[in-house]
Amino acid sequence: MKQRSTQHKKDQAMTPADVLQQLDQAGLRPPGTLTLAITGACNLVCCHCWVEAGEATSHAHVPLRTLRRLVEEFAAMGGEGIRITGGEPLSHPHWLEILKLSRSLGFKTIILQTNAILLREEHLAPLRELDFPGLTIQISLDGVTARTHDLVRGEGAFSGALHGIEMLVREGLGQRIAFFFTEMRHNLGEIPELLDFADKMGIGSVSTGSMVLCGRAADTSLVAPPGTEQYLSLLERFDRDVHFREIYRKIGTVAALEWRANDAIRQDCCTFIENPYLTPYGRLYPCLMCHADEYSVTEVFEKGLIAAFAEGAPLWSSLQHISSCRADEIPVAQGSFSVPEAAWDGHGEAAEASWPRMIAARRGGLFISRYIIPVISSPGINMYRNYIASPHFSPWRDCWVKIPQCGQNT
Repeated sequence: MKQRSTQHKKDQAMTPADVLQQLDQAGLRPPGTLTLAITGACNLVCCHCWVEAGEATSHAHVPLRTLRRLVEEFAAMGGEGIRITGGEPLSHPHWLEILKLSRSLGFKTIILQTNAILLREEHLAPLRELDFPGLTIQISLDGVTARTHDLVRGEGAFSGALHGIEMLVREGLGQRIAFFFTEMRHNLGEIPELLDFADKMGIGSVSTGSMVLCGRAADTSLVAPPGTEQYLSLLERFDRDVHFREIYRKIGTVAALEWRANDAIRQDCCTFIENPYLTPYGRLYPCLMCHADEYSVTEVFEKGLIAAFAEGAPLWSSLQHISSCRADEIPVAQGSFSVPEAAWDGHGEAAEASWPRMIAARRGGLFISRYIIPVISSPGINMYRNYIASPHFSPWRDCWVKIPQCGQNT
């Protein structure tokens, strides 16, 4: 206990330069974009929500004083971007102050995730004042009709989101809006129509990510992930529909389509702490999509962000070592199948050079069954399926390390 206390004091005494050196010595890249959940409260109770926001037991707002300290610490560490999320961040009474602080600290990218329903006229002028090329207002939109969108988010959610979107467009912020669409069985076929809808409204971009079976999504019967045949149909439409292809190339990012459109290769493996995630109850995960408690740091609000990174460095270094060894454990690892760069890069994370290395860091059979199988066939697929059922796949069985524009069933 005394040894642990001594280490805690040592971590708290570290400077930003000290912790960056420690991360480098551990073989880890410096954190680039921090996803900061400023509240667990939400005005919706979406049936696919990974973090299960908006419930009576959800964590309340993080105090402004704490948020200020965290954002300032991350800036001092050289962080280049910050992603403000929740819950619904607009339910926090000080969300605009956090955006203004982030802008004043010189972050290159500032991303606000919202369902857009709580946007009000009085928010528009401050957002306009904050406008710069690195600002993104990411709005969750799961379809182009109320029937599709509201199945996930509840009655009235589509009309509320549309009202917020229209206000932002009128204010001249349309190009700062990024729609994020969670791919599900009931809505996958609407991707072409969503792109057309966004383009006509002057929206800056549209990205998608497959539904992850975590949080409420693991228990609901209302929605489900898309099937392989649906992805085949989407690919077929992309091939034959010139208008779809043109708009997609202008504003779209869909992993299943990127596999067909790009042959560039990236050599990198999981980016780990380049995209850390801090929950509204003070737990720091190395990655937005890696909610593995045994590889997290707790009580960050008390310890501080710099001390938390120092404490987490040995944990995350061991996790990275496990990941780097994983490709060698897959029987088909000597295969030559390559991964197109944009298949993952469009979602904020690098793709690997060989498919065994890539799938080693992905959750279960989600990525393989929905994206790879519709595009390629390989005798190694059965070996892969046997592998992910084995004990060697832990802790990634419950961790699909893919970072869309911050999509985690948002």
